[in-house]
Amino acid sequence: MGKQYNTKSFKSGNSVAIRMPAILGVEPDREWSVEEKDGELILRPKDKPKRKFNIDKVWGIGRGLGLRVLEPEDRVFEHSPRLWDDPDWRARHGWPETGPDGSDA
Repeated sequence: MGKQYNTKSFKSGNSVAIRMPAILGVEPDREWSVEEKDGELILRPKDKPKRKFNIDKVWGIGRGLGLRVLEPEDRVFEHSPRLWDDPDWRARHGWPETGPDGSDA
C-alpha cells in the first residue's frame, strides 16, 4: 500500500469536491471516473481527449506576406523519370508493359 495523505471535502456548487494533495501530481482540469465499491471510492484518470487542430488560430496568418492562391496552371509539374518507366525494369519485375500514353496496357 502507498503513502496515505489526509484531505478534506468541501461543497462546490451542487457538488462535493475533495482537494488532492499536490504531492500526488494530479493535473488540474483532468477528467476522472469514480467508482463506489463497498463504501470506498476508486478514482481512475480518464484518457486525455485527442487534440484537435483549430484552424481559427491560423486562418489569415499569411496576410501581408505576399502569399497568393495557386492557380490551376501553377499546379503543372514537369515529368521526372521513375524506375518503373523503364520497360526492361518492368519486364524483370513482372509489371505489364505501358501503352503509348504511359498507362498500363
